[in-house]
Amino acid sequence: MSSFIHHVLVSLLICVLWQEPTLAIKQSYIVYLGSHSFGPNPSSFDIESATNSHYDLLGSYLGSNEKAKEAIFYSYNKNINGFAAILDEDEAAKIAKHPNVISIFLNKKYELQTTHSWNFLRLESNGEIPKDSIWKRSFGEDIIIGNLDTGVWPESKSFSDEGMGPIPKKWRGICQVDNQNQDKFYCNKKLIGARYFYKGYLANNGKGLKNVSFNSARDFEGHGTHTLSTAGGNFVANANVFGYGNGTVSGGSPKARVVSYKVCWSPESGCYDADILAAFEASISDGVDVLSVSLGSLQVEYYETGLSIGSFHAVANGITVVSAATNYGPYLSSVGNLEPWVFTVAASTIDREFNSFVTLGNNKTLKGASFSELELQPHKMYPLISGADAKYDNASSKDALNCTGGTLDPRKAKGKILVCLQNQDDCHFLCRTNKGVEAARVGAVGMILANDENSGSGIQADPHVVPSSYVNFIDGSYIFNYINHTKFPVAYISKVVTQMATKPAPFIAFFSARGPNPVEPTILKPDITAPGVNIIAAYGAAISPSEQPSDKRRTPFSVMSGTSMSCPHVAGLVGLLKSIHPDWSPAAIKSAIMTTATTEDNTGGPILDSSLEKATPFDYGAGHVQPNRAVDPGLVYDLNATDYMNFLCARGYNSSMLKLFYGKPYTCPKSFNLKDFNYPAITILDFKVGQSINVTRTLTNVGSPSKYTVLIQAPQEFVVSVKPKVLSFNQKGEKREFRVTLSFSPKSKDKSDYVFGRLIWTNGMNSVGIPIALNNPH
Repeated sequence: MSSFIHHVLVSLLICVLWQEPTLAIKQSYIVYLGSHSFGPNPSSFDIESATNSHYDLLGSYLGSNEKAKEAIFYSYNKNINGFAAILDEDEAAKIAKHPNVISIFLNKKYELQTTHSWNFLRLESNGEIPKDSIWKRSFGEDIIIGNLDTGVWPESKSFSDEGMGPIPKKWRGICQVDNQNQDKFYCNKKLIGARYFYKGYLANNGKGLKNVSFNSARDFEGHGTHTLSTAGGNFVANANVFGYGNGTVSGGSPKARVVSYKVCWSPESGCYDADILAAFEASISDGVDVLSVSLGSLQVEYYETGLSIGSFHAVANGITVVSAATNYGPYLSSVGNLEPWVFTVAASTIDREFNSFVTLGNNKTLKGASFSELELQPHKMYPLISGADAKYDNASSKDALNCTGGTLDPRKAKGKILVCLQNQDDCHFLCRTNKGVEAARVGAVGMILANDENSGSGIQADPHVVPSSYVNFIDGSYIFNYINHTKFPVAYISKVVTQMATKPAPFIAFFSARGPNPVEPTILKPDITAPGVNIIAAYGAAISPSEQPSDKRRTPFSVMSGTSMSCPHVAGLVGLLKSIHPDWSPAAIKSAIMTTATTEDNTGGPILDSSLEKATPFDYGAGHVQPNRAVDPGLVYDLNATDYMNFLCARGYNSSMLKLFYGKPYTCPKSFNLKDFNYPAITILDFKVGQSINVTRTLTNVGSPSKYTVLIQAPQEFVVSVKPKVLSFNQKGEKREFRVTLSFSPKSKDKSDYVFGRLIWTNGMNSVGIPIALNNPH
């Protein structure tokens, strides 16, 4: 960022903060100063000196170092340089002008954003490991996978250390427990470490917290246990949820060591920047190889969030950071976690469904999704009523149709099957299970959830507290029409039926956030898609599978859906690749997975979105993961910390800021075009009519000596040419550059906003493909 822009932003911040200085509102801020130059193993003297420098800096504004010590609740003193403190707006504005302060930002909140899936990904087949499976080469032995989430349930069989060897010597972390350890939390040779970070959460929520334990990494929400076991949990036989989906569960790297970094304390209160940044810093010192981060980031400039800053430092230290694309789909530019150094994962389905069928009084049968263990009396038809017809007289019809709590009259709903509308803006898991609780409260015998038009065909199975079926928009419209045109409407909901080998699969989940990238459009986001719907994995005993307080059921495994679930699938795959290729950089691993992805489903046709329309790279990035191909990609698009610094230069960051960001002097190149950034995708969204654009990319050979020929699938309305058309590699590590020329050449009256293509290098054995995404200037 230029000095001018930086001063403008600071001035704007000061103007905003000085609107009402007399209020002196205290809030928690992060003061970011860049990185330290200690190296990976700072001495105690280094750490003490860094902490004291933070006290000195803040003390100069607050009047004394003692006041600074009271205000600071985190000193980032090992790898990341900065601190988190309670300040008022006036103090924050003044500190923002200090020459060593790169940025100062509020301690923002993030939201939490899962095993037949490994069979679907062809790592196994009917309990056997195929010859071409990556599991034949590695189970992720002694790779260390960290997880930033809600903690972990250590008693889960997914984290048993039976048969595990000694803890790897590279591990430098701890198992954090308080002096009393009243909840008996423990680590072992599988779950080798755990830490918890709560000061940022506490700073924003004050002392009025109830039922929150701050002295343990134990998972009281279930989310962290689920995600960590998906990435690196053991093989556990005879796992199921209420008898459904019975089989063996495991993580992608089932022999990896796992670590929990608890940074999230409840779904309502979320996860805070200060705690996330502290966890990233700890993970770097602890010696982890992979970080799975199923959290949703804000769409802001990179220096303004702890997740962006922390992940940069992690990647610069050789840690691959995998994040969720977030659950704000299916709208364009809804995607989060936009950093080019982070691996951002969308969510898609697998070829297994948990179905519950609705039969109406006119003998029409409709397929819905459910994970309810409860059943209606077989073959008995029950009265059917919509939420709008079951409302209290003084309640809103709209709220009652949504089955909002307190709007339904038990006298009207009791003994009937209740039909509730499911809004796209009300798509969170808890919102859906809340409707089931409301149905139970008013005495309904069952519930049908029906999507609105915006939600379309996107449905998933939830563990409701009443017999239930979740149907798509078309079928829901049919049910409402049947109710409105039938004098005595009746229906029956079948018990859950597990269906295997369903087609088409995968298709993109309706909730999965979409591109293009709203911060830097030349970087394609999401990067990849992976299984994220109806994922069975480990769960804790502190909460019910429906997450409803009134639900007293407990189960060691549960079904969940979200990009939170697709993220650890890729983290587990990263662990396998890191085990087999320990010298590969995070960017090389990311490239290997992206360039070997597929854009076809199990019918041989194109992957579809939740509306069953053809999906695009804005939905799935490079495509759907293919683990067995990723292990031997042939060529990779590699990047290092210098490349990311040049990227930030092109974003407008000046040299003085980068020196602090990087931890040592750095001079921006005289010219650097973002279109030439060596990302495994070509994304240009500012084409003009009559324009021709050149971009360059560099490939690194990670396979045998070989000759690669280019294949081009040009986007509609464009001509694409590549020079040279053949690349020869004589040894591993050899690099070759090529240039791509893209020209707008309209041949039709296509009015699509965006057009897509693909560029593939092949030697007959390997296919190294990247997506092309362009705006249509029409």
